[in-house]
Order: sequence, then structure tokens, then C-alpha cells
Amino acid sequence: MSSYEFCKTERDGKLLIVTLNRPDVMNALHPPSHVELDEVFNDFANDPELWVAIVTGAGDRAFSAGNDLKYQATHGGKRVSVPDSGFAGLTSRFGLNKPIIAAVNGVAMGGGFEIALACDLIIASDNAVFALPEPRVGLAALAGGLHRLPRQIGEKQALGMILTGRRVSAEEGQQLGFVNDVVPQAELKATARKWAHQILECSPMSIRASKEAVYKGLGEADLQKAMTGKYEAVADMIKSEDFIEGPRAFAEKRPPDWKGR
Repeated sequence: MSSYEFCKTERDGKLLIVTLNRPDVMNALHPPSHVELDEVFNDFANDPELWVAIVTGAGDRAFSAGNDLKYQATHGGKRVSVPDSGFAGLTSRFGLNKPIIAAVNGVAMGGGFEIALACDLIIASDNAVFALPEPRVGLAALAGGLHRLPRQIGEKQALGMILTGRRVSAEEGQQLGFVNDVVPQAELKATARKWAHQILECSPMSIRASKEAVYKGLGEADLQKAMTGKYEAVADMIKSEDFIEGPRAFAEKRPPDWKGR
């Protein structure tokens, strides 16, 4: 476990579990918490022994209520400063090719929803609620929500949420396409771990290559350019020990011993 003030971290083999830890304000985040989370995810990105991360919130009420507006109002009301990596150290972290799972255990509003959208998978408890309500308080979802949501569920459905600030249940989120799985809250952590361990059964080199190719390929309007693009993680995969180990383990009818290099 970590010694951070505004978040907790737990290592479970190759898995890192990060818990946003401000339950008294529904895990809303303020500048000091962004600094801590930037450090947490920098360490995750640079640690060769960590392959997958789960992000969740402390308590049973909220994943994150987003920006701590009360803190902002009592500190001059200016726009909140965040590290270069963005809100929660994640929303502008574009170069990370290790997968991150959001385990959304309640309210995910504004910046909280943007954290979840910045993750690769969203596993939601059945009481989870999602929204981008910034226009209702004179703001806008500028930590990626305005751009990630339409890319993930299409323009019309995204604008239906963005222009109204309406709240969406976990079930509707799954129907819209931004939620992967909905489970009872008591099963959320176990289910997120299950997804993480399914990823960990695969070669981390293949996972990183796949994630990088998907996201960078989506930036290409032309399918041929996406498929013929040069991806650093793909080159690393082809040069890796895992690239040899996978077919060998299959031929020998045994579980592969992934090295991640």
C-alpha cells in the first residue's frame, strides 16, 4: 500500500490498483491530488514489473465527482491547474500503452467521467451514474470528455449527453457503448480484477502493441494508412522474447512464460 495522502495504491503481482481517496468530497480532485496521481501513473508507466492498472474510488458512493468546485471557489475561482498528464494524471497521458481499467463504483461526473473515458475499459457497478454536467455550472468538459465521448459512442449520442448534462445509468452506458460490463457493486472489484487477469494471461508486448495500434490507427481517416502505419510497440513486440515464447508454448501445449521484453 502507498503512503499518498489523496490516493492509495496496491500492487498485486503485475497489477496496480489505484484508489482515489477523498471520500468526504465524493473523490472530487483538487490540484494536490492531481500531482500525486501524476506521480503514481509516471511510476506505473516506467515500472517493467507492472503491466495493468485498475482505477477506482474510495467508499461506495462515488468513483469521482470530478473537479472539486468548492476547493476551486475558495482558492480564487480560477481554472484548476493540472500536470501535463492531465486530470488525475491520466486524461492527457497519450503515450501510455499499458492498459488501464476504470472500476466505477458510483458517481462519475464531469472530470470523474473523463478519467473513466481515458481508461481502456470501464467496468461499472449497477448504481454507477455518468454525466458531463459542466455547462450547468458555466464550464465545459475540457479534460477530454468533449473529444473522447463522441469518438467512443458517436456524435449524436455524445451530444445528447454533452448538450444537456444529463445523467446516464450504468445500464444505459453499456447500451450506448462506453461501458464494458455492469455488475452489482459488491462484485465490482472482483470483476475488474477478473478482466485484468484475463489481460495478464496475454503477452504484455502484444497488449501494448495492440493498444498503440488501435489508438494511433483511429487517428487515420484512411484504413490502409492505419494498417500500414509504423507503430513502435509493434516493432518492440516482434523483437521480443515473448514473440518467440508464444508460438513455442502453444506448440509444446503449456502455458506461456511471458517476460514483457
